[in-house]
Amino acid sequence: METNNHKLVDYSAVLEQKYGKPGTPERNRFDEEAYAFYTSQILLDARKEAKVSQQELASRIGSTKSYISRIENGLVMPSVATFYRIMNALGMRIEILKPIM
Repeated sequence: METNNHKLVDYSAVLEQKYGKPGTPERNRFDEEAYAFYTSQILLDARKEAKVSQQELASRIGSTKSYISRIENGLVMPSVATFYRIMNALGMRIEILKPIM
């Protein structure tokens, strides 16, 4: 595990150094993988909190257990429609808010 010896750094600069500037193919690939991981964790946590198995969730949304597993492992990014179906199947609500200006 890498450490920075408790030195504070600009994380944007760290990402730029390691993966390139925003908009470059390497940075875009990193960003997509990070979004997939973040989404996978949201869905995994929601499913576990609802005490629903992968098989049950798959049945509720008309999918397969394998597909749910791939989402939860960050291997695939579900479409927005699938994300909403999963959240609905778990009894959760998604709220989109405009920022206060």
